[in-house]
Amino acid sequence: MKILSDILYKVSIKKVIGDVSSRVTDLSFDSRTIKPGYVFFAVKGHDLDGHKYISGAIDKGASVIICEDLPVEQKENITYIQVENTSTAMGIIASNFYDNPSEKLNLIGITGTNGKTTTTTLLFNLFDQLGFHCVLLSTIENKIAGEVLGTRHTTPDSITINKLLAQAVENNCEYAFMEVSSHGIHQNRLAGLTFKVGAFTNITHDHLDYHKSFANYLAAKKKFFDDLPKTAFAFTNMDDKNGLVMLQNTQAKKITYSLKSNSDFKGKIIENRLDGMLLQFNGHEFWTTLAGKFNAYNELLAYSIAVELGFDPIDVLTSLSKLQRVKGRFETFISEDQKYIIVDYAHTPDALQNILEAVNQTRTRNEQLITVFGCGGHRDKEKRPKMGNIATQLSDLAIITSDNPREEKPDEIIKEIESGIEPQNTNKYLIIADRKQAIKTAVKIAKPRDIILIAGKGHENYQEINGERFPFDDMNITQELLKNTD
Repeated sequence: MKILSDILYKVSIKKVIGDVSSRVTDLSFDSRTIKPGYVFFAVKGHDLDGHKYISGAIDKGASVIICEDLPVEQKENITYIQVENTSTAMGIIASNFYDNPSEKLNLIGITGTNGKTTTTTLLFNLFDQLGFHCVLLSTIENKIAGEVLGTRHTTPDSITINKLLAQAVENNCEYAFMEVSSHGIHQNRLAGLTFKVGAFTNITHDHLDYHKSFANYLAAKKKFFDDLPKTAFAFTNMDDKNGLVMLQNTQAKKITYSLKSNSDFKGKIIENRLDGMLLQFNGHEFWTTLAGKFNAYNELLAYSIAVELGFDPIDVLTSLSKLQRVKGRFETFISEDQKYIIVDYAHTPDALQNILEAVNQTRTRNEQLITVFGCGGHRDKEKRPKMGNIATQLSDLAIITSDNPREEKPDEIIKEIESGIEPQNTNKYLIIADRKQAIKTAVKIAKPRDIILIAGKGHENYQEINGERFPFDDMNITQELLKNTD
């Protein structure tokens, strides 16, 4: 419980109606969860406007309303705070309500199209090995010290973020590793947070259904770095053509990493195999179980951050060499009849190309590469034909199937994927809309030593169809099918 005036610190307020000396019990932007004494935030979202639910929130007991537009009628004994931007105010107020937990932690944010989950998870596991209690906020899971919590969004809402960070402080955590999505940046979910590190992996074609243009998508990523304080570190990938754009206006200390360019932290792939890589970072060699050039970038970024934060390079590399692959990110196993299975979250053209190139760079060509993939419904449609072209170009056989069709018809999504396939590759693909049947077909076709890549869903344990989530885990289903065919 907090005094309202105390949690309004640093909020840009236009008008106050009512008493700011009252006590508030909790915060929410969802009117369905409101209880007596709550602060309700009327957020103007992408699909819904919270201002429509002010009356309902008051009926459920909200005593304070934070809004951009004041209601025509104001009720007695309710405090109305008119602000410039409700989502920004919510972040600042949430931070104040939970006693500014990000200031008590070393908060490290990773943004980019690909590599966020792998890098944040690597950092969490690395610092855990180095002996620290840490918190992880990622697409796969939220984790505080040893406790695993579920997650539905890459970047949670600002109230949830601060609640989790406060819980981490209570558990004596010192470091927090957080995926920072373009949606989260654009929707001001980072407002009120103090970052120690901001890092950029790469940027490619994604989320244009939301951002409408690549320029807007790029600007959202850049805003994260623009907002970093002078006391922070800003890391960027020099090998990405937009890497330096991220650093143009930041006040933070600028640090670069790369595999190809001159940079502060330089990496090199000495040996690249499906079961791992021999890497060299700033002159030090080590073996990692992660595979693929894209993972060399992820590990180099994790190494760069740890060393810049003051840890011994050899200690960092020793710990990195012990880390296992992240669930659903180039996750592999070999069947009893020697079929090599890879499950990966690759759901963008660049990510799919990266993983297929990684496999092709390490295989002998005496085996067949079969790729099972689809595209999600109600997401960026422009990437569908591109992914169809990439999969058929770089695989011996592509099986086009459903991903999470959501409310779209799978056959229509598949037609858009198929439209990008070049004429010379029309004999290199099959269409099987049912994902389980598609995987089953790949397993049946594959011979010993063949490689099956199942892309698009990775760690997800569900398939979303017509607004409902059905249990579906690519790895578990593949292993089950292999047992039945062995």
